[in-house]
Amino acid sequence: ANTYCPICKEENGCMLCSEENGSCWCNLETFPKEIFELVPLESKGKQCICKKCLQDFNKEQQMKKNNG
Repeated sequence: ANTYCPICKEENGCMLCSEENGSCWCNLETFPKEIFELVPLESKGKQCICKKCLQDFNKEQQMKKNNG
């Protein structure tokens, strides 16, 4: 049901829902709190953000810092 990223609406590749191990790449990542501002309220805490959105967001933040 919640296998889609709330930001880009693509599949998020979340493994928490899978029966095998219940661990996901997102447990190993750090999500800046600002990225959650992009998530609609009704999806907060229900849907995983996908790796691509996290990487794109981090790249964007890095560019903003560098361009000051």
